[in-house]
Amino acid sequence: MLDYTILRLIWWFLLGFLLIGFAIMDGFDLGVVTLLPWVAKDDLEKRIVINTVGPVWEGNQVWIILGGGAIFAAWPFIYAASFSGFYLAMFIVLSGFILRPVSFKYRSKLPNPTWRKTWDVLLMISGLVPSLIFGVAIGNVLQGVSFHFDEMLRFFYTGSFFALLNPFALLCGLLSVFMLSMHGAVYLCNKTLDIVQARARKAAIICAILVIILFAIGGIWIQHLGSYVLVHAMATDGPSNPLHKEMVVMAHHWLANYQQYPFFIAAPLLGFVGAILTILLVFARCFRWAFIASATSIFGVISTVGVSMFPVLLPSSENPSQSLLVWDASSSQTTLWLMLLVGLVFFPIVIGYTAWVYRIMRGHVVKAWIDNDKASY
Repeated sequence: MLDYTILRLIWWFLLGFLLIGFAIMDGFDLGVVTLLPWVAKDDLEKRIVINTVGPVWEGNQVWIILGGGAIFAAWPFIYAASFSGFYLAMFIVLSGFILRPVSFKYRSKLPNPTWRKTWDVLLMISGLVPSLIFGVAIGNVLQGVSFHFDEMLRFFYTGSFFALLNPFALLCGLLSVFMLSMHGAVYLCNKTLDIVQARARKAAIICAILVIILFAIGGIWIQHLGSYVLVHAMATDGPSNPLHKEMVVMAHHWLANYQQYPFFIAAPLLGFVGAILTILLVFARCFRWAFIASATSIFGVISTVGVSMFPVLLPSSENPSQSLLVWDASSSQTTLWLMLLVGLVFFPIVIGYTAWVYRIMRGHVVKAWIDNDKASY
């Protein structure tokens, strides 16, 4: 069995891998439907856009299921705190996830223009709202969440839903919306032709520029917010108990990890470089490489959050010393080890199956195919 410290680090990495995998694989689905009113004007164009993600969106949802399962099993304290504290926000996200397939199915049931326009609006909302809420949640995690534990390790959340909608969190929400919209637009560039592709190119460039601007503003803004600092070093291989440490909030301390681990700077650099390359590659019509660049930008932006906070996973603004760390929020050593063995078996299967599906579904969605296939969305 691997050392407890090593297992915790592995599962910290795997948690990030799953969250990034979800953002990349299901993110372009959310981005595509968010952009639907702007990239498609008539019913045929909208059917083309919808059918670019129609065959694959369900499989992409596997990533959020894996991520939720990993949090539940590997990080039970994180699961309890985040799913309780963000309960209403999670409900809104789940409502969006439910609304998306319902909109796919029901818009094609009747040819009435009003009927279809109504479902098109709901489809756009099903992409926009979850994208925004995900970013708002991350913004609140960076600032700290209002929770504490009692001496029996019972969790208490003392915040409110509207308190989550603070200015910095909304900035993060907008960054999330434009980041996933950029990814969705680049995906449409790969899957469509003619006027829809032209509109998607324009949307990809605009969204990538906004990603660069908002990411830079967020990086500057967060330097003026408090950072959660571990005052006394704690055992990295001890039992999980978030009550046995002391932490404080310090201003202008967000760059400490980059001074201690200089290679962490690669994360924010990838966020900026990926977005810049996306713009250049879309201009050059190298759409496959642009999709990789867009995914790289997403990887960099999300990784920046993880490496900037390490080893903090979920800070407590109410009682900083009860913040949840990599070293005191995990499951037991045996549980992490068994889960790792299971993951080594099933992760390659998920990745292999996903690659096979996308190979089968490769190619453009064209008007003639939509006209001839009455079973399409």
